[in-house]
Amino acid sequence: MTTVPAPATVPVAPRPAVDLEVVVPALDEAERIGPTLAALCAALGALPLSSAVVVVDNASTDRTAEIASAAGTDRVPVYVVSCDTHGKGHAVKAGFGSGSSRWIGFMDADLATDLGALPGVIDRLQAGHPVVIGSRALVESQVTARHSVVRRIGAHAFRSAVAAVVPGVTDTQCGFKFFDGDAARSVFAELVDGGFAFDVEVLARCHHRGLEILEIPVRWEDQPGSTFRPTRDGWSSFVEVWRIARRTRPTTRLGDVSAPSAQDSPVVVREAELATGA
Repeated sequence: MTTVPAPATVPVAPRPAVDLEVVVPALDEAERIGPTLAALCAALGALPLSSAVVVVDNASTDRTAEIASAAGTDRVPVYVVSCDTHGKGHAVKAGFGSGSSRWIGFMDADLATDLGALPGVIDRLQAGHPVVIGSRALVESQVTARHSVVRRIGAHAFRSAVAAVVPGVTDTQCGFKFFDGDAARSVFAELVDGGFAFDVEVLARCHHRGLEILEIPVRWEDQPGSTFRPTRDGWSSFVEVWRIARRTRPTTRLGDVSAPSAQDSPVVVREAELATGA
């Protein structure tokens, strides 16, 4: 298995261990990082556990780091980690590798996913689910999207390609994912892809380790300011998925007709299936 060095980061002093850390990757988010952190700290502060927010400044050229450093509350501190290697995956990897919390997750700085899902996430983590992710594709989810026809067609094609890499997962790209801390740090330590498809590699590695992936419904509203451009980034994302498939698939010799391993079987669970016992 090939690993890559951790992305370039600025060392930070060890911080107190908490129950939950939420990592927010941020690139030139000065205009909205303040309100985002205020809302996130308020939501975390209402939960019956200790928590912290880790903003990973991904080589911003604006006041993102300065504003984030001034955020936080007595109950929910905000820490800033610098990652000079551009790419959301690199930023999240840097944030995950910088702490020691019992549980850890990441979410986008635009707060596209409603924070009302957080209590349910905590309930599932406490129940022992190692991977809990938001899905916009579940029938219970409420989604408001303003994507162009080109982007919708591209998204459908991307989901079809990803299905062969992470079977059973309905939405790999929702920026709302939470994990058992030790499992996540082990998985992210092996993460190679730092681009828009990094979520696919993370979930593929979880899948091949036999970690159950629980999908939960979310309220999601498309936000302006996305750095993804279909005409610029679409083809490269498909190439990334192909590379991820080659990188994470267990090695099989030509002519090997042995039965698939347990890690080759889907271990994806939907929230509704838990409720019905399906």
